[in-house]
Amino acid sequence: MIISTLSTVILDSNIGWAGLLQVSLSCITIALGLFFVLAGSIGVLRFPDFYTRLHAAGMTDTLGAELILIGLIIQSGFTQTSLKLLMIGFFLLLTSPTATHAIAHSAYTANLKPKLGKHSFSKTRGGRS
Repeated sequence: MIISTLSTVILDSNIGWAGLLQVSLSCITIALGLFFVLAGSIGVLRFPDFYTRLHAAGMTDTLGAELILIGLIIQSGFTQTSLKLLMIGFFLLLTSPTATHAIAHSAYTANLKPKLGKHSFSKTRGGRS
């Protein structure tokens, strides 16, 4: 998708430097967003326990989705579509970390313990056990 869009823009002789910059910037931010979403997916598969998987999914999913939406806003220009995408991005920025926190808090309340390494910090520093 990205390569075909760039090749269409480069081959079109009527587009100026501003259009080329707009398409290039949007493709770069969409590609970065896809990279972060992919990294979060790999983190969900590779991390050992619930809390680290939730952290990987929550952090990278929010950043990846925001970068994809920013790329789409740049690509659509100043239109009603970009305003709708901006509202979706704002809503996602508020709800995704809140949902991640709510899930982590409910898991902690249900006494789901994280996997710890060879050092148990909860016993040495007076934390809850």
